[in-house]
Amino acid sequence: MTPQERSLLNVATTAAKAGGEVLMTYFRQGVSIRCKNGESADLVSEADVNAEQAVIRVIHATFPEHAILGEESATDTDPNSPALWVIDPLDGTTNFLHDVPHFAVSIGYFEFGQAVCGVVWNPARGDMYTAVTGHGAQYNDRPIHVSPIDRLDQSLIGTGFHVIRDAKLGATLGAIEELFGLNIHCVRRCGSAALDLCHVASGLYGAYFEYQLSAWDFAAGMLIVQEAGGQVTNGRGTPLLLERSSILASNTVLHLQMLEIVGRHHARF
Repeated sequence: MTPQERSLLNVATTAAKAGGEVLMTYFRQGVSIRCKNGESADLVSEADVNAEQAVIRVIHATFPEHAILGEESATDTDPNSPALWVIDPLDGTTNFLHDVPHFAVSIGYFEFGQAVCGVVWNPARGDMYTAVTGHGAQYNDRPIHVSPIDRLDQSLIGTGFHVIRDAKLGATLGAIEELFGLNIHCVRRCGSAALDLCHVASGLYGAYFEYQLSAWDFAAGMLIVQEAGGQVTNGRGTPLLLERSSILASNTVLHLQMLEIVGRHHARF
């Protein structure tokens, strides 16, 4: 790893931990669920914003000229910028609201649209996933690899439901029904796209799909899967860009089988 790559990774992990520290302060206080304009909504918004600000402060302390594309700020940033950090300060908001310790800070670094470094940090569990292009993927500093399983009927599959209950939900349920018809072991819907991608990378899932994500949801996890030996495309099988998109991540050997199913239901909307 070059000194520049090492610096990028160090900044990304430090920034993720800074954001995670903010999230855990709110998480320990407890969050009650109230009406849309009530106190709990304000608290979650405050947690998101403050965590993202903490992440950006760490990044700009070392790289003040780098661009930021984040869920809470600068969403019109050019995805092909020469130096771009793509940030999700809280991936898994519903889990966070319900005191479920399965959420993450996700940080990806890109140069001219190409992934260079990715970090996903679950501060509630102490789970750190990292990758640098050409240097593999790690979980808590140990190398990880995708599953070698080449049969769907021996696989666990991950998925996610979009917050809007529209045709995408119907497509997801249709794909799940078809997968069960092929006798997969089961489906998991854990509530954090960033961590779902890391579960593909570490061999827990044979594949993961979702019909709509934003760039900050998958920017880091995409690289972690690829560096662990997996494959990532959109749900129609074309390259995944830094824009709102469907996604299919797999251990590579299951990709075409999954794509046939995910793509068929993608055609419903």
